[in-house]
Amino acid sequence: MKPKAPQFAPKFAPTVLAALVAALFATQPASAQAPAPNPEGSSSLHQLLEMEKQATDIWKAYFPNLEVARKAAISFHANLLESDYVGGFLVLQLDAREMERLRRFGFRFAPATEFIERRNRALTQFQIEAARRAAGAPEARSIPGYACYETVEESFAAADALIAARPTLGSWANAGPSWLKTQNAATGYDLRVLKLTNSAVPAPAEGKPKLFANSAIHAREYTTAPLMLEFARWLVNGYGTDADATWILDHHEVHLMLHTNPDGRKRAETGLSWRKNVDNNFCANTNTRGVDLNRNFTNGWNTTAGQGSSSNQCSLTFRGPSAGSEPETQAIESYIRSLWPDRRGPGQNDPAPADTSGIHLDIHSYSQLVLWPWGNTATPAPNGAALQTLGRRFAFFNGYTPQQSIGLYPTDGTSDGPSYGELGVAAYTFELGTAFFESCASFEANIKPKNLPALIYAAKVVRTPYITPGGPDVLTPALAGTASSTGVAAGTVVQLTASATDTRFNNTNGTEATQNVTAAEATIGTPPWAAGAVPIALQAGDGSFNSPTEALTGSLPTAGLPAGQHIVYVRAQDASGTWGPVSAVFLNINGAPPLVVSEVEPNDSPANAQLLATLPVTVNGASASGNRSQREDPDFFRVSLAPGRTLAASVTPNPLTGAALTIFDSSGNVLAASSLGLGETNSASWTNTGTTPATLLLRVLRNAGQQGGVNGAWRLTVSD
Repeated sequence: MKPKAPQFAPKFAPTVLAALVAALFATQPASAQAPAPNPEGSSSLHQLLEMEKQATDIWKAYFPNLEVARKAAISFHANLLESDYVGGFLVLQLDAREMERLRRFGFRFAPATEFIERRNRALTQFQIEAARRAAGAPEARSIPGYACYETVEESFAAADALIAARPTLGSWANAGPSWLKTQNAATGYDLRVLKLTNSAVPAPAEGKPKLFANSAIHAREYTTAPLMLEFARWLVNGYGTDADATWILDHHEVHLMLHTNPDGRKRAETGLSWRKNVDNNFCANTNTRGVDLNRNFTNGWNTTAGQGSSSNQCSLTFRGPSAGSEPETQAIESYIRSLWPDRRGPGQNDPAPADTSGIHLDIHSYSQLVLWPWGNTATPAPNGAALQTLGRRFAFFNGYTPQQSIGLYPTDGTSDGPSYGELGVAAYTFELGTAFFESCASFEANIKPKNLPALIYAAKVVRTPYITPGGPDVLTPALAGTASSTGVAAGTVVQLTASATDTRFNNTNGTEATQNVTAAEATIGTPPWAAGAVPIALQAGDGSFNSPTEALTGSLPTAGLPAGQHIVYVRAQDASGTWGPVSAVFLNINGAPPLVVSEVEPNDSPANAQLLATLPVTVNGASASGNRSQREDPDFFRVSLAPGRTLAASVTPNPLTGAALTIFDSSGNVLAASSLGLGETNSASWTNTGTTPATLLLRVLRNAGQQGGVNGAWRLTVSD
């Protein structure tokens, strides 16, 4: 999909506009979190936009096939301006040397006249909007022309609101300063990380598993930070209403660096196609100044003999003068190292242990790719098979092409260096969509709904990302009746249904093996990996686990559960013995458990058989009636009484009959009894002060007076 030009209504006559633009962005004070668009004071925004309009070295690069196109999108990502995979071309800004490199792979070229015209119209509209603001018009909300994308300040304000609404779930961490802030504390930004977890749930000794995601390291990639903010909203707003969001925040941590290059992002918000940071020590006073932060990381820096990054300061892939030279890079690396221990050896081929915890996601646009290490060599990473499995899981959700991150040529100094290269933590790059300035319509209809589930999956499997994605997914767990809505009483047996499948991989680039589902289980209140979890075996809907996709059923006992909301964790296992990720559903207990009363000896007399028709009694205050033809014809009833509950029982006989009542424990010891005269109601009670359900026996015995179906009649009532 081609990006739509931002839509503005011109509000100034041409002569007025010219005067306004000429005076655009005069020196103004800047707050700590809202730097002036041109803090160096060396060139105006108007001049920078005009520079961009002068670039005409933009080409339609027609590719020979999709595989080559995807790899070119990796290797020439800095040059990429638009893609049309259906039309068979990429729009690239290229010099003669770069065009020659692509010709070797079968590319042919034509001038991208339509793109240039569209770009220039869009840049003019940005100038109009900037002039409007300079003339005193109110500041526009969001990025002009892209109402769905928050500015840097709006992103931070939205995160502030989430924290204020749920302070136990969110907090800020400061990873370090941007380049501008190192130059002047009154300008630039802190690289802030939104940390999301339920602080009221203590972390185990080894800590909670951590997902770290950063976005907008390349400033012009509009969709990335808004997607991360949507993920944060899903987690925080879903806590207590969505079972998966709730258990993720209870037992995992999610760290989101919404703006990894905030200085550059402010440039891109003006309409400039800004990629790098704004370090004015390199290619000074131009719109290609700065360092490509995603070529500046220390691990793997400048390891491809100039193929994967550039030493040219004005190049969009300029790697910087030395490894980790930029403050933004230093902040990210330091934060990553604070999250996880080093679990990978020093050698290029040393794998991390299979049980290594943690995932690092670097969210980019665009190219519709899911990428994993290595990018600086075609050799698979030592954890390559497991990285591929999880990558194909991610790509199942967003429909992107999953592949190792090397393209036509290698790249170096990228963000997976500190996470996977140093520490062995699973690392991925998502390339969202089809344009840097992706339209809001495309973001809402495609980017967000396709990628949000992939981020949720990452948060689910972060405990063991090299193991869990190999197991089956559990889909649509549900509880019968009102168990997930208004609730049920404790002691109710609740029916659970779900499905499990081992087939949800994107196999557009190779094929991931699938296996039969062989088992499934549920736990209530305690996740299956935690001490004290009591697994409840689930059954295959057709009676046999013999397929990669199975319907699941099971019965959940709820006796002894306190009133309130409980999480039911459901997972499935495949033929390799691998348990897949948990999916959860809420179980609500709404108060006292039902009192279940059942007759012990239903067939000892016709009278008892008649009584049985009204049993078992399953609600408080329910009653049963019967009669006695023989004086010594006791009836016994079994009662399960929950902890903390008091059993109240009474038997009311016919006025001409007496009926005694006794409560026994399961060993036959008398706990309470009453034996009054003719026609008098006998009552007895007993409280379960223990911590587990108690099994009691009630005995009704005709002890005096008339007998038979009328004069010997009585009624038993029980409640708790």
